[in-house]
Amino acid sequence: MDLILAPPSAEAFVTGLFGVIDGRRWEELGRVFTDDCTYQRPGYAPFVGLRRVERFYREERLIASGRHEVHQVVAEGSSIVCRGRFRGLSRTGVPLDEGFCDLYSLAGDRIRTRHTYFFRAAI
Repeated sequence: MDLILAPPSAEAFVTGLFGVIDGRRWEELGRVFTDDCTYQRPGYAPFVGLRRVERFYREERLIASGRHEVHQVVAEGSSIVCRGRFRGLSRTGVPLDEGFCDLYSLAGDRIRTRHTYFFRAAI
């Protein structure tokens, strides 16, 4: 299976997603995630369902503020991969600077599954 460089619509999708997240516009998460979505990220059990994803962002997320930088987007069919960096502040004021990679599978124009990976020594 060959991956191709993402068309402008895939890049716009990822940029829009991070605009919602970085702007803390939690009421708009339903525009980018399906009601039955699953979001997996290191250190947490999978978040299943839009309400669970919303609760994570509103109440549990360690980040107080910051911005995602998108460095690369590739897409094929209903799958998108994004590589980038996040810089910001934690809720306790600690500076954050983390490389990440996201894998998305879409249902129409919304995320059905999202997997986030961070770049740090783990094993």
